[in-house]
Amino acid sequence: MINRTITPTIEDKIGSGKAIMIIGPRQVGKTTIILDQLKGKDFTFFDGDDPSIRTELDTPNTEKIRRLIGGKKIVFIDEAQRINGIGLTLKIITDQFKDVQLWISGSSLFNELNEPLTGRKWEYELYPISWEEYENHVGYLKAQQSLESRLIYGMYPDVINNENGREKEVLRNLVNSYLYRDILSHGEIRKPEVLEKLVQGLALQVGSEVNYNELSQLVSISKDTVQRYIEILEKGYVIFRLRSFNRNVRNEIKRGRKIYFYDNGIRNAIIGEFGSLDNRQDVGMLWENFLVSERIKQNSYKLTFAKSHFWRTAQQQEIDYVEQNGLKLKAFEFKWNPKAKARFSKTFLNTYEAEGKLINRDNFREFVILEE
Repeated sequence: MINRTITPTIEDKIGSGKAIMIIGPRQVGKTTIILDQLKGKDFTFFDGDDPSIRTELDTPNTEKIRRLIGGKKIVFIDEAQRINGIGLTLKIITDQFKDVQLWISGSSLFNELNEPLTGRKWEYELYPISWEEYENHVGYLKAQQSLESRLIYGMYPDVINNENGREKEVLRNLVNSYLYRDILSHGEIRKPEVLEKLVQGLALQVGSEVNYNELSQLVSISKDTVQRYIEILEKGYVIFRLRSFNRNVRNEIKRGRKIYFYDNGIRNAIIGEFGSLDNRQDVGMLWENFLVSERIKQNSYKLTFAKSHFWRTAQQQEIDYVEQNGLKLKAFEFKWNPKAKARFSKTFLNTYEAEGKLINRDNFREFVILEE
């Protein structure tokens, strides 16, 4: 089992009188973390993937919930978003059964998982394995030696646990069996083949500014539908967006957005490309996607409250990644080749009194592992 960064934070909330919810994509270890906390304890388990469980928990009343819990003091509902009306069920348990510790895993695809529990839960996001977790698991030297493999095959737990030539098979199963599972069950997705084509288009534009009009022409759907599908993909933890930073500089791009994948391996599986970095034209994309996704994990786990952006002007001045933490701004440029130089926009650095930093293979560790 790979130790996760958020485990001590979660352990500190046990018995606090609130539900503990872990959300994130499938197969990243949400269930594993919770079951590890419940090892040796007497608890009631409800699997949201089981049709019979979904029927039992579909908007029941207090008495039915009492019978289902059966006097247990710990209740674990796994993949809760699959259960119709689950929000009301969760609210009844937290309000009417004060001595019950409720554990929940799921995704944020459905608002009903969150809204009824406002003020009644501790919520944590879990992502694919972070570089810090990976390094702690395999050791510093092995991690450094495996950097190129991680850029190609990504950081899903099952991929890391099968570093023996079976990574492609694991990723294929992840994409086919789990990637779209909740997304396609979402009521707004009516054309799976269009969604697949859109995701492939996004995979080929990692780190580039995305134009919704161009995407709508590519997949032959309206701009509004493209935007809606992208929002669903984001809630399903397939992709995330960075918005452009703007405040003072004339001609700054104000409504731009870049799209990244939470995992390099998933991105590569979508386009069917697992070639070595020596023979690829998209090394810069892979490097940028890896760095930005790792930074997102760290900022989430370490509770930095940092906001992530990119920056560009109409004159094509650009900063790969801008991080705002309080009143401080940091500008980062990413280069895979340690010998490559970076040009930081003096306009940006001077206007915002920002610090500029080049991140490459030699110093990337300081960017992807934040000190608490």
